[in-house]
Amino acid sequence: MTIKVVPDWMINLEEEDVKFIKNFILSSGSLKEMAKEYDVTYPTVRLRLDKLIQKVEMEDKIEENSYISLIKRYAIDDKIDFEAAKILISEYRKHIERTGINE
Repeated sequence: MTIKVVPDWMINLEEEDVKFIKNFILSSGSLKEMAKEYDVTYPTVRLRLDKLIQKVEMEDKIEENSYISLIKRYAIDDKIDFEAAKILISEYRKHIERTGINE
């Protein structure tokens, strides 16, 4: 019986992200090859990789609470506007400071 262990930094990645990582490895880390495979420009692949790097870095920041991590993840995934994410996080932090409650 084999037990699969998923590193913490991969837990919240979407299936598309994992496929991208696999393709990146199989292309020996060549962004030019990735651009050909996905039929997009090099800058598009670079942007995708940068967003993935942000996701992984965010998962490494354990000190932040789950709400802030969720908002950041939504912004990175373009599910909410970056400016809206900044406002939500700022208002949440103000609320925490006023109430002392960190849920």
